Amino acid sequence: MTEHLESAEATIHWGKRLAATLRGGDVIALIGGLGAGKTHASKGIVEGLGCAAEVTSPTFTLVHEYRGGKLPIFHFDLYRVETAQELLEIGWDEMMDESGIMLVEWADRFPELLPASARWFELKVLPEGGRSVTALQNPSA
Repeated sequence: MTEHLESAEATIHWGKRLAATLRGGDVIALIGGLGAGKTHASKGIVEGLGCAAEVTSPTFTLVHEYRGGKLPIFHFDLYRVETAQELLEIGWDEMMDESGIMLVEWADRFPELLPASARWFELKVLPEGGRSVTALQNPSA
């Protein structure tokens, strides 16, 4: 199923709607090119879970933790990660074992590390403007 998102605000709103369906232990895998809206979607998810933290892409830090909402959120950006070992060294497994939400941008870089239960979404910039988001089958299932 594909949904057209007219603006960055619509992408955030989509994330808030998705957040209403989440529960502890869920993994959200976001894929798409640069500027496709992965971080805007993440912002909506974080806001939708009741956390007031400022959400930015963890491109250089690899992971941001957001607490203070309904559930802890671990927001990963795998764009600059070279090996799966790097993720394991920063505590990927420990965070995966917590009862929070794993939010993973560029998840297609290491799909084998995500559980079969992960929910995958592809965001795209549309030539006519806006973005689209499509729910995908899990490539590692």
